[in-house]
Amino acid sequence: MEALDNLYNGVIFPKGDLAPSEYFTGKAWVKMLVPNDEVLNTAVGNVVFEPGARNNWHTHPGGQILIVTHGTGYYQEAGKPIQLLQAGDVVNIQPEIKHWHGASPESEFTHIAISTNTQTGIVDWLEPVTDEEYNSFK
Repeated sequence: MEALDNLYNGVIFPKGDLAPSEYFTGKAWVKMLVPNDEVLNTAVGNVVFEPGARNNWHTHPGGQILIVTHGTGYYQEAGKPIQLLQAGDVVNIQPEIKHWHGASPESEFTHIAISTNTQTGIVDWLEPVTDEEYNSFK
């Protein structure tokens, strides 16, 4: 019955576990859908951010693909302006590109994160996104 209630409310996957606070500002939850697969060299997770939540700056040695499934969020690469993301958007992140992503101030935000080429590493966490950086969306 919970699965049917979730689908009726537009939720596909459960929220999962609370994301570690050392890598996130605000609350986010991660549900691994495909743990790191050493044959396919891929890991897939569903990530839900509360309004205003975001992850730290980080890179992915093998790259990453984000598929936005709900809400309104932000994506930013170092040295570039913030991009607004909405359901249906797809972001292809090249290997080693410093970036962050998270919810806009007014909206919950959900995306599926696909880490590719995981044989080279999954994620390298960096410094938190400052409030000034986060609030620079125009």
